[in-house]
Amino acid sequence: MGRAFEYRKARKLKRWGNMARTFTKIGKEIDIAVKAGGPDPSTNTRLRILVQNAKAANMPKENVERAIKRAVSKDTSDYKEIVYEGYAPHGVAIVVETATDNNTRTVANVRHAFTKYGGSLGTSGSLDFLFDRKCIFKITKPAGFDIEEFELEMIDYGADEIFEEEDGQIVIYGAFESFGAIQKHLEEKGYELVSGEFERIPTDTKELTPEQRADVDKILEKLEEDDDVTNVYHNIKE
Repeated sequence: MGRAFEYRKARKLKRWGNMARTFTKIGKEIDIAVKAGGPDPSTNTRLRILVQNAKAANMPKENVERAIKRAVSKDTSDYKEIVYEGYAPHGVAIVVETATDNNTRTVANVRHAFTKYGGSLGTSGSLDFLFDRKCIFKITKPAGFDIEEFELEMIDYGADEIFEEEDGQIVIYGAFESFGAIQKHLEEKGYELVSGEFERIPTDTKELTPEQRADVDKILEKLEEDDDVTNVYHNIKE
């Protein structure tokens, strides 16, 4: 199994294990998806995936429906997805994904988290070379499934790593730009789609001592407490 598998294994207990935060994150993503592509999941592929993600996270159906209705109403918040990049102590690279209706507030909070604990906020795109952006899908393992045949099938659609998790679900990693092609093929072939999302996987990792890791964790924890933050990525070797 490759780098994506090891990275995912290390992130199994990331911040969205907290149910309330998970629902908030999905709600914001639904808002953005509805405004971009409309409220009908049958014609809005991103929204369709988010509905599946909500189901996988045990988000009540009425919460999803309420989020969609809010997104089409005129008085809803106007969320934007903004990415911030910077360095923590000991040269650790951090990428922070946010969904915010107040960029002034969010950038101030993110900058404060970095500077308070000895880090520095960088310019947009400055750390792109340190992370591969991937799309990731999870499907229910069908009866009689042959993972080697499935890998050959999916290569043509941009998949580059496939593995089975301990719970029996099949995980597919692919290039960021292959999201639509992979999703379309999985749906056309009738695979039961559990979720679809994006991740940033470090191209190189830094090994820290326990004391150094404690320094960096202060920034990571501060960032993850912020309601505007949806994902925090770093290149620490787990």
